[in-house]
Amino acid sequence: MTIPFFDGHNDTLLKLLERDRGAREAAFIDGWPAANIDAPRAKAAGMAGGFFAMFPPPVKTPLSAVVATTASPSGTLPPELAVADAQASTNAMAGLLFRLERAGALAVCRDVPALRAAIAAETLAAIFHIEGAEAIDTDFDALEVLYAAGLRSLGIVWSRANAFGTGVPFRHNADPDIGPGLTGAGKALVRVCNRMGVLIDLSHLNAAGFRDVAAITDRPLVATHSNVHAISPHARNLTDWQLAAIRESRGVVGLNFATGFLRPDGQMRADTDIDIMVRHVEALVEALGEDGVALGSDFDGAMMPASIGDVTGVPKLLQALLEKGFGEPLVRKIALENWLGVLERTW
Repeated sequence: MTIPFFDGHNDTLLKLLERDRGAREAAFIDGWPAANIDAPRAKAAGMAGGFFAMFPPPVKTPLSAVVATTASPSGTLPPELAVADAQASTNAMAGLLFRLERAGALAVCRDVPALRAAIAAETLAAIFHIEGAEAIDTDFDALEVLYAAGLRSLGIVWSRANAFGTGVPFRHNADPDIGPGLTGAGKALVRVCNRMGVLIDLSHLNAAGFRDVAAITDRPLVATHSNVHAISPHARNLTDWQLAAIRESRGVVGLNFATGFLRPDGQMRADTDIDIMVRHVEALVEALGEDGVALGSDFDGAMMPASIGDVTGVPKLLQALLEKGFGEPLVRKIALENWLGVLERTW
C-alpha cells in the first residue's frame, strides 16, 4: 500500500543549482542520485507534492561553514544578506522551478483547488516558498512581483537577521528565546501577507518574533519544518508554549527529518533511527491534535537518517507510524491531508 504524502519543506532547487545551468532540469527530470528528491524517485515514493523552498545562501561562504559557526556556543548569527544578492539567487531558483513546470515535471499551484487537481492528475504539486525574506524590500514591491509569479508561502527569516526579524542559531541545548522581535517592517510584512493570502512560516524564527506573529496574524500559525524541543532541545525546535499557540490557532507543524533536530543529543549523525522520528510525531499529535501534524523533511538541506536516505524512504516512516498503532486515517492526515487543510484555512 502506497500512502501519498506532501512535504512541507525541501531545498532541492538550491541543490540543483550545483549543476551546470544547462543540466539542472535534466537532473531533476531524469534523476540525480546526489539529490534527495528528483522526479523518478518522487513518483516511486508516492510524493504528491511539496513546498519547494528558495533559500538565498550566504555570499562567498559555504553553507556548511555558516551552520558550523552558528552551532558553537559562542557563535553568532551570520551577517545579513543584501537584497540584490538575495534577489539574484531567488530568481535563479524561481526560474528553474518554472522551467521544470514548462517541461511537465511539476505544477506550480497557487490555490488549493489547483493542488487537488494536480494531485488527482498525479502531477507533482509544487508550492512556491521562500525561506528568508531577504529578497523582499521594505516597500514590498518585490513581494507584489513574487506573489504574481506564484509565491504563496514565506519564511520571514532563515537563521540570521534581516530587515524583518531575527532567526535562531543552529545550537543544541538552547532556547529559541534569543534576540529581538520583529521589526516594524516585519510586523507590516505579516499584515501584508495576511491580506494577500501568503502563508507565514515560523520555522527558523526566534521566540520574540514568534510572539509578534501570533499577536498580529489572523491566520493559522505554521512551522513547516520543526520538531519538539522537549525531546531535542535545539534552538530550531518548538517549545511547549509555542506548540500550544499553534494548536490554538488551528495551525500545523511539519516534522523535520534533519538528524540534529531529532536526536536528544543534537548530533548530526546518519545512524539516527526512525523510532526517534516516531517519538516526535507522537509528541506532536499529543500537543497539536490529529489535524496539526504533517511532514516537513528538509530534504536536500540537511543530514537525513540513513534509514530514510531520500524521498524513497518516506514510506518507511509512514509504515513505522502504522506499526506503532497510528490508524491509517491518521497516517493519511499526517502524510497529506493536514497540509491541504491548513492551506484552505490560510489562502
